[in-house]
Amino acid sequence: MKIEIYSPTIRRKEMDAVLTAMVEEKIGPGDRNRLLIQTAKEQLKFDFALALRSPAVALHLALKALNASPGKAVVISALSPRYYLQVLHDLQLTPLYCDVTYDFPCMNRELIESAIAKKEAGMEVCAIALHHTLGFNPDAASIAELGIPVIEDISQSYGFWLKPEDKKSKDEEEAEKKETARNKTEAPVPISGIFCIIGLEERDMLTSGGGALLFAMNRKDGAALRNFTGIANEYCLPDINAALAVVQFKDILRSIERRRDIAGIITQASMSLASRTKHKHFIQINDGEYCNYTFSLILEAGLKDVAAYAKKKEIEIENAFENTIAGSGLADDCPVSNSLVLRTVIFPMYPRLRSQDVERISRLVMTLP
Repeated sequence: MKIEIYSPTIRRKEMDAVLTAMVEEKIGPGDRNRLLIQTAKEQLKFDFALALRSPAVALHLALKALNASPGKAVVISALSPRYYLQVLHDLQLTPLYCDVTYDFPCMNRELIESAIAKKEAGMEVCAIALHHTLGFNPDAASIAELGIPVIEDISQSYGFWLKPEDKKSKDEEEAEKKETARNKTEAPVPISGIFCIIGLEERDMLTSGGGALLFAMNRKDGAALRNFTGIANEYCLPDINAALAVVQFKDILRSIERRRDIAGIITQASMSLASRTKHKHFIQINDGEYCNYTFSLILEAGLKDVAAYAKKKEIEIENAFENTIAGSGLADDCPVSNSLVLRTVIFPMYPRLRSQDVERISRLVMTLP
């Protein structure tokens, strides 16, 4: 039986939530849209958020909130999603393409500074759109120190700061709750962007079948987003989608733990592969823990032989950056990104994988040509 590259984690709870919304005939933006925002706020502690129909709408509104007027420039990674370009085009903004390194698929401060240095004289850079590509976490704090507004996109890395809950006795749980109530302090979410986007598309860490959250962590930045409170319902996430997303937010720790277990098995298998090939992994550069969004390999050569071998084993693999800007051939001045487009592959790694499927994928990785 073929193992698909991706399968969304839709359990009975998600189905029941969506069915309830349908039975109640509450499918347009309404109470569940607001419940989604409140549920997300419990995890993120943001000041204000909008639940929108797509990440493209979220990026558009974030740039509008920054007063990004026509002719200004926005720094984007060559490995950002392809839709970023369409949003910039619609707002008559100029993209400044930034390359990455062979070890890490996201922008860093040095490369951003290099991209800005190449801009046309007199062109103003109004924002940096910082995508957490393949779920890896860039050093957003360092990038924010450049003094340029950052829009941080954590669609593929949501939950990287969350730790699995240790199994505790009821007495220990009660004592912990009392201690938290006394101190009333919680670890801050490590987000440095002025605005943050969480895509809820089919292949994002969380899904509602489509949509996005756009939020600001503090009151000053939240005030800019409040200007869009009265936008038409056609821009807002319908309740039928929000109902699904609410369950996904509540179960994120369970999803991350399952991803961690699967990643541990596949990564262990890749150790023997590394001993006999020059295939490489990306490396998480800072202290943040990788959320295990996917399992990727940078191949020694092109994808052809590996793709043929995986097909023979009935396991679907995919070009990691096919739907990126560089993958569309639109970033000629980013040589590393263009090289990675030709050589980076992702393997199935999602919570719904069965144990026997994980074993098959591990054997594939272990024996790659």
